Amino acid sequence: MPDWTKLFQLPPHARSRHRIHLVGIGGTGLAPIAKVLLQSGFQVSGSDREANQRTKALQAMGARTFVGHDAAHLMSETAPQRPDLILISSAVPAQNPEVQQARAWGVPVVKRNDILGPLTADRQVIAVAGTHGKTTTTAMIAHILTRAGRQPGYIIGSEIPGLGFSDAGREPLFVIEADEYDHMFLGLHPWRLVITNLEWDHPDMFPTPASYQDAFRRLLAQVKAEGGVIYCRDDQTLRQWEREGLLAGGRSYGSFRGADVRAEDIELGPDGARYRLIGPRGEHDVRLAIPGVHNILNSMAALMAVEAAGLPLPQAIPHLATYQGAARRFERKGEARGVLIIDDYAHHPAEIRSTLQAARSAYPEREIWAVYQPHTYSRTRTFLNQFNGAFSFADHLIITEIYPAREAPDPAITPELVAAASHHEQARAIHELDDAADFLVQALRPNSLVIILSAGTATRLGPMLLARLQEKASASD
Repeated sequence: MPDWTKLFQLPPHARSRHRIHLVGIGGTGLAPIAKVLLQSGFQVSGSDREANQRTKALQAMGARTFVGHDAAHLMSETAPQRPDLILISSAVPAQNPEVQQARAWGVPVVKRNDILGPLTADRQVIAVAGTHGKTTTTAMIAHILTRAGRQPGYIIGSEIPGLGFSDAGREPLFVIEADEYDHMFLGLHPWRLVITNLEWDHPDMFPTPASYQDAFRRLLAQVKAEGGVIYCRDDQTLRQWEREGLLAGGRSYGSFRGADVRAEDIELGPDGARYRLIGPRGEHDVRLAIPGVHNILNSMAALMAVEAAGLPLPQAIPHLATYQGAARRFERKGEARGVLIIDDYAHHPAEIRSTLQAARSAYPEREIWAVYQPHTYSRTRTFLNQFNGAFSFADHLIITEIYPAREAPDPAITPELVAAASHHEQARAIHELDDAADFLVQALRPNSLVIILSAGTATRLGPMLLARLQEKASASD
């Protein structure tokens, strides 16, 4: 075991003499860990390309954060002057000056998959993995347990009203969104593993469906002997794993007969969803404040997880009804001139279809405008054919410029290419977000719904569009 892991075995009062520096501290991957480290008693410092709400929140808790990357950020005027450990995000290159300086000093440099095991070694971990639904399912579990008076630790990939994005907790239970990118989740040894679905993603990291599934198989092998697996039987790959015996001893959920726990009598509407939960311990009526069949499946996984953690379903179900959703997960941004704006993180074709289906079920009378910002050139290229039919629940479709994230531009992958691949009769490419907002302000009619589908910068389109609609309303008064 590396010496740095002994930091997490120290008693809380001794941790205050040690500092952990995070390169990429403002990102959705590292910011939640930074908060847990602060609450665990460590000194925390870090840097990122720009300040954001997460870095501001961490500063308020006592972290020292810097804008930009510079070796000087590693030094402190107080002990220890040099950090004991450097934690980096997957996007940080080897030539980063802080990383280079740390290695020159002999300070350990690790990634999330290295630190999560030592960080949660003495905890009872509920890990939520899968291609889609991780954030919502993790948030639901943390929300139910917290509202029920438990005090679990948790790490979630999005801001949750009333919960934030993480907490160290005060009991052994620790709920974590188990991200497969860069094999992050292989640092975990779960007590309970939830697998929501398995659909090939991240082709830049997993070049084939087999390599993607192999990562999950490795995680499955790391579930503790006294633990177990909760999985969605609606997923074709997980049903195949069930037949192969890979999920022996696990418990399944789904919307079809054959699942250990299933949903029946489903009702969908603008205020959420209702269904009848059928299981070995009886039947229960469940109400959700968020829409969509996919969220019914997420809620079933959450209920099974909290029941495994000792919270009976009759106590858990009322708290589930108070869950209002996560940031950028079918998040209502506002309404102006009769136009409702919703922001959603969906960027994989399957996620897009599920989200738009939920929008159509929740708002059957509204004219739906989907605005999609493709995420990375590699994903767009690999899944291009899957966009055919992904937008079928929308009346109109706008494709913006590709969000490159960590990738270099590929001139062959364009918004026009995605629009053509969608085979949507009302698809158009509008590269710039400002131009898309201008077009929409002129085209939208009362009782329209705009749903922004993006894991990148298009999230700023919502506030921009609301402001321009309100300006137009004021000008016409």
